[in-house]
Amino acid sequence: MEAKILSILSEIRPEFDFTGSSDFVEDGMLDSFDIAALVAELDKAYAISIDGVDIVPENFATLESIKNLLVKNGART
Repeated sequence: MEAKILSILSEIRPEFDFTGSSDFVEDGMLDSFDIAALVAELDKAYAISIDGVDIVPENFATLESIKNLLVKNGART
């Protein structure tokens, strides 16, 4: 699952190395537009629908937080 998330992140923001960050939002790697694009790609990739109340920066700060969000919304690991 993490490899797939990294692949999607790299498609959205290819200029960043997401493996070296402890907070993608705080480090300026993802902004609100990037998060919206990421949600759309994750929904499509995992055939889920991420709940609007879950679209907050802390759910997109790390690979682990994104993975937890996906699992919470029904994605299979």
